[in-house]
Amino acid sequence: MNILSFDTSSKAASVSLIMDNVLIGEIVINDKRTHSQKLMPMLENLFSLANIKVEDIDLLGVCIGPGSFTGLRIAMATVKAMAHVRSLPIVAVDSLEGLANNVSNSGADVVPILDAQGTNVYTSWYSNNKRIKDIEVLDIDELIDAIKAHSKNVIVLGEAVEKYKEKLIMVKNIEFVTSEKNILKASSIGTIAIKKYNAGMDIYNCYDILPMYIRKSQAEIQYEERHNENNI
Repeated sequence: MNILSFDTSSKAASVSLIMDNVLIGEIVINDKRTHSQKLMPMLENLFSLANIKVEDIDLLGVCIGPGSFTGLRIAMATVKAMAHVRSLPIVAVDSLEGLANNVSNSGADVVPILDAQGTNVYTSWYSNNKRIKDIEVLDIDELIDAIKAHSKNVIVLGEAVEKYKEKLIMVKNIEFVTSEKNILKASSIGTIAIKKYNAGMDIYNCYDILPMYIRKSQAEIQYEERHNENNI
């Protein structure tokens, strides 16, 4: 089985190709260019380097969020278009399980965190490679208090680590990872997608897959604030 996977949920954008459970290629760009500028050239380069065509793809994997509202829509639109043209199934993988997969062999409890603006983070909690807390939005201080109260050491990883590093390093039972493991990669999305597909989980078509937003966008919040002010 050949699976093509995408992630544009955060600052980094990536695309990967896994063929018969072997990672053939992955391109990751972690800079300030917009994902709409990055993704198609990355995909074209991956196809060229791997010497494959879209007709060779059997399955698509995509990160559905939570994360950047604009970024999520870019990968989602690309995957939907490809799935529509080729009638391909799509497997949905959330960003936090993708991050946790970066340290799946650690044996430790894992808490991935992504920036949710303000002092909030998107987060979840994993133990023995299983999710034990649902995805939620928490204030970073509330999350730190929960980690402090935990009886074991906890690996905290994700793009929000750098933003809150000064607070996190003060917590004795927090462990950190090397910088590349803080980046969600399409290869992790693909690895999880294969497992889910074989288990018959989270499989969609181009019409019914949706992004996971968790909270309202900043534009929606501002619109509601202006609407409420006008009604006062």
